[in-house]
Amino acid sequence: MRAMRIEEFGGPEVLVPREVPDPVAGPGQVLVRLAAAGVNRADALLRSGRYHRAGRPPLIPGVEGAGTVLALGSGVTGFEVGDRVLAMGEAGRPGFYAELAAVDADRAVVLPAGIDLKSAAALPSAWFSAWYCLHRLARIGAGETVVVQAAASGVGSAAVQIAAAAGARVIAVAGSAEKTAWAAGLGAHDTVDTSVHAGDAAVEEVLRLTDGRGAEVVLDLVGGPVFTQSLHEAAPLGRVIAMANVTLTPSTVDTRDFYPKNVTIHGFQVTNLLENGYDPRPDLRELAEAVAAGRFRVPVRSTFPLERAADAHRRLEQRENKGKVVLVME
Repeated sequence: MRAMRIEEFGGPEVLVPREVPDPVAGPGQVLVRLAAAGVNRADALLRSGRYHRAGRPPLIPGVEGAGTVLALGSGVTGFEVGDRVLAMGEAGRPGFYAELAAVDADRAVVLPAGIDLKSAAALPSAWFSAWYCLHRLARIGAGETVVVQAAASGVGSAAVQIAAAAGARVIAVAGSAEKTAWAAGLGAHDTVDTSVHAGDAAVEEVLRLTDGRGAEVVLDLVGGPVFTQSLHEAAPLGRVIAMANVTLTPSTVDTRDFYPKNVTIHGFQVTNLLENGYDPRPDLRELAEAVAAGRFRVPVRSTFPLERAADAHRRLEQRENKGKVVLVME
């Protein structure tokens, strides 16, 4: 099969096409012919050697994809050959930048009619993460205010829609007028443009929009100094969810930023969550059904052929993209 493989850590150019042996569905696995694979920050970190859970090259990146079941391993139930499925993995295993993937059956879900495979491929990482953080960790409720940092990103564009659908007031924070307009089009009620309101000015704008109270929920997709800002933007009894540190810089936190307000801080990392026994399938099914029913729109704004995975990584790392970047196999 064709696959994009990392032979050594480095820039996007280290993603090279290779012919590799076809995988086989082992016990408890399904073999999937992939139609699309999502491109994520974790893939870029894996490629560069900065992912904290990375193995050693050669590696096939890709933590999510969608396609059609070709074969079932022993002991697998609930799937049939020909089923359209989405699937999730972890960095370097099984690797979705390929034509085929042998996926653990407990990380795959049969898709309902009404959802295309490109949209489905974008759900297991960004959309699942946003859904879990907002519904399972933050437990958002109608009438609450939710701040979404990096609101035009793949996770951010999902979070804006999920929070708005739950009846929350959404304040979308993004780095340009174009990106904040994009987030508003997805359902954000208010926006903060950090090219205008940078650093502490962004905090002041959030506080102004909330009459000085702050937000009940702050979803931090950036990390570094933005995490400190997120704590300042939280209301009394608020919840701050730390999902990433794309800046790869430390966050300076003063405990006085959160304990006097009784703010709760949640950490989220999907691979660790799965390794500790969480079953993602109920949430993935609910998400897929909501997309199929038209309740959510999965914005796939950039698609690249599998062989142009390096260009897809360049697009991702320019941070100019809105929504998801997806590789297509055909």
